[in-house]
Amino acid sequence: MALRIDILTLFPDYFSSPFSVSLIKRAIEKNLIDIRTHNLRQYCLDKHQTADDVSYGGGAGMVLKPEPMARAIRQIIKKRKTTVIYLSPQGQVFNHAWAMELSRRRSMFLICGHYEGIDERIVDKYVDEEISLGDFVMTGGEPAAAAIVDAVVRLRPGVVQSVESIEKDSFYDGGLDYPHYTKPRQFEKMDVPSVLLSGNHLQIQQWRRKAALKKTQSRRPDLFQKMMLSDEDRKLLSE
Repeated sequence: MALRIDILTLFPDYFSSPFSVSLIKRAIEKNLIDIRTHNLRQYCLDKHQTADDVSYGGGAGMVLKPEPMARAIRQIIKKRKTTVIYLSPQGQVFNHAWAMELSRRRSMFLICGHYEGIDERIVDKYVDEEISLGDFVMTGGEPAAAAIVDAVVRLRPGVVQSVESIEKDSFYDGGLDYPHYTKPRQFEKMDVPSVLLSGNHLQIQQWRRKAALKKTQSRRPDLFQKMMLSDEDRKLLSE
């Protein structure tokens, strides 16, 4: 069954480019995913299609109104079971574990915030989860939605041909990926590590694991501290 993804946004045209190339395009063509974008203004009943208003209590910026958003959620979802996700800098930080969890679901509904955000009553009544890309603010939730869709879609069965390429990704086992090299063997007086040219698959595997551990330890000590190291891992690091 295809993963259905609904995206509620003020700017549906934003997604025409990222969803028309690469793996996502092919996944759509293979009917592995079904992505539908919805213009929030189409659910506004006034002639000006007003989707935002000033904030109660004063302050700079506008807030997305609750009526059109609630109307959109109800009409799009109807009786279908789905996970409603609000993309907000106040949400839990998105990571690989989140992507794996969402990739197992049958559908998800992404709400792209804008301006100062959405009326909190929508969050209280309709939103199941809030997700953030990190501790920074963007102009809207559209870039976050595109990033999350990309991360989730590639984990769906049949989207990436080689399962091994996913299992060797950074974060799959909690750490970073090992370094990669390709031709030429020498580039600007820098050589490819000789072990990768040896043809000894066991030594290559050990080298890659050790390099991945050391990279995680030096670049992301926060991740390294959480990793479950085997006796072999500890031996590699001590060498």
